[in-house]
Amino acid sequence: MSDAPVVTRFAPSPTGYLHIGGARTALFNWLYARGKGGKFLLRIEDTDRERSTPEATDAILKGLEWLGLDYDGEPISQFSRVDRHAEVAHQLLAEGKAYKCYATQEEIAAFREAARAEGKSTLYRSPWRSADPATHPDAPYVVRIKAPRDGETVVQDAVQGKVVTRNELLDDMILLRSDGTPVYMLAVVVDDHDMGVTHAIRGDDHLNNAARQMMIYDAMGWEAPVWAHIPLIHGPDGKKLSKRHGALGVEEYQAMGYPAAGMRNYLARLGWSHGDDEFFTDAQAREWFDLDGIGKAPARLDFKKLENICGQHMAAADHAALLTEFETFLSATGASPLTATQRTSLSAALPFLQGSAKTFPQLVEKANFILASRPLERDAKAEKALDTVSRSILKQLTPQLQNASWDREALEATLNGFAEANELKFGKLAAPLRAALAGRAVSPSVFDMMLVLGREESLARIEDAQE
Repeated sequence: MSDAPVVTRFAPSPTGYLHIGGARTALFNWLYARGKGGKFLLRIEDTDRERSTPEATDAILKGLEWLGLDYDGEPISQFSRVDRHAEVAHQLLAEGKAYKCYATQEEIAAFREAARAEGKSTLYRSPWRSADPATHPDAPYVVRIKAPRDGETVVQDAVQGKVVTRNELLDDMILLRSDGTPVYMLAVVVDDHDMGVTHAIRGDDHLNNAARQMMIYDAMGWEAPVWAHIPLIHGPDGKKLSKRHGALGVEEYQAMGYPAAGMRNYLARLGWSHGDDEFFTDAQAREWFDLDGIGKAPARLDFKKLENICGQHMAAADHAALLTEFETFLSATGASPLTATQRTSLSAALPFLQGSAKTFPQLVEKANFILASRPLERDAKAEKALDTVSRSILKQLTPQLQNASWDREALEATLNGFAEANELKFGKLAAPLRAALAGRAVSPSVFDMMLVLGREESLARIEDAQE
């Protein structure tokens, strides 16, 4: 298989949101395929008709789109391939590698109860495995594969190493239920084979399935993919990730305002490493990612580290791309879209804003002076900064600003000259200006704000503050 072009797949079940662990599995598959010049495929495992919903499928597709994980071709529906799955089971039946089992649920349950009482193995050995077809009754049956009875099944896992299962511990796994529908274990193998999957990169909760799925590969004479079972993600306390740890769905992380590039970087580092590198670009991740860099121990989710990585990506982002993603964030959270004026102003402000924000809500706060409209709602500290003396200072300053050229050099000269002439420390002048321009006691530089807002808006806000 080493000479075959790499084909990976992400195969989520559409029974809910795209879990953060699933997103990392998708990312690992995407990085490996893209880094090796291969294909990354998407399969929706929708055979559980009661729990699968179109809304969940949509959530998965939107989650992948937000993360920027593009897949090749159209998503494949597992349910649409049930006839093909059944075809393989019937082929194994015809070749004597599977058999019809007429044992009822009650018979199997009674066997297991008796085995438990006697302290024996509850592994069910069907008496129908070697029964003469002439003795088959006219009754419902399941199709079971004939598991090997001696020796061992070896799974060479690229992450977990050599995993050995004694064949005496393998049951004659059901392939087709009594209603003729294929089971998940059969569907996965047939789909992976037909899709040409060369590398099955998935959570290590599937590791026990690998030996059982190998039975189907061996019976069909198919080459198994390279297995790579990756450890699950745990919460900060080292326990399995659950709702008590906070956000689980990818859309929640988008709504919390983490930039997608930061999310990709952080998820890539969650269980995989390249030396001591913490911050890296997509291009570097694609070039560096390999299966031997994946650790065996579960990774722990660390929100502080996530925010730190996201901050570095926001600071390094292309201004136009960041603005577009910011607008997507506003849309995803139901916030009002930017007006044309706000968009132009924010575009001009990003060079000095983006380095101080780690998430989009933080960027909203930093950009409040642009997003707010007159009359500004001022916070308590800003109101305090606009006392009688400060309002008087702004009133005296206004005529000088009206006559100043609106560029940084002229504005700096005007404000510094005014402070000097009135024997004011610059901070005493900057505080009421911040309150007037931003409605906040903490804001970007007054010069940056005045240049972005322009003469007319800046003067109007300063005059508002005098009232």
